Amino acid sequence: MNKLVSISPEEAADRLAIRELVEAYAHCADRRDAKGQISLFTTDTHFVVYMNAKDPTPAQELHSREELAPVFAELNKYNATTHFIGQSTIYTLVGKRAIGETYCLAHHVTVDNGNRRLMVASLRYHDIFVKMDGAWLFAERLLYVDWMDERALG
Repeated sequence: MNKLVSISPEEAADRLAIRELVEAYAHCADRRDAKGQISLFTTDTHFVVYMNAKDPTPAQELHSREELAPVFAELNKYNATTHFIGQSTIYTLVGKRAIGETYCLAHHVTVDNGNRRLMVASLRYHDIFVKMDGAWLFAERLLYVDWMDERALG
């Protein structure tokens, strides 16, 4: 069992704000709010997608907010999505910089000629967060797909 650790009110507020940032990302994705989602990143952000978490070669690597727009617009091909955020751990938090990891089960529903399909992906995000002008943002987000499953929906 871990020993109880005392943190300052400022650190507690920062940890809560980072968790809210992670949740805002999922919320914006599910509401197709690409502009809102993009605003959660620094202008020079680094976003990398690993479609197979065991393969060190990324499927996609982006280096700015502007490059995120088509990635987030790609969600429009789904009839509905739901991103369930699981554990979110902050490994380090020093001043205006933090490093953490978040787990997510992403559910994507498609409808084609009346046939509904569900794709579920188990995702992990390795994040570097920075605090700018009083707000926490993603400076780097590495997305790892651990597994995917697809099936028909009734």
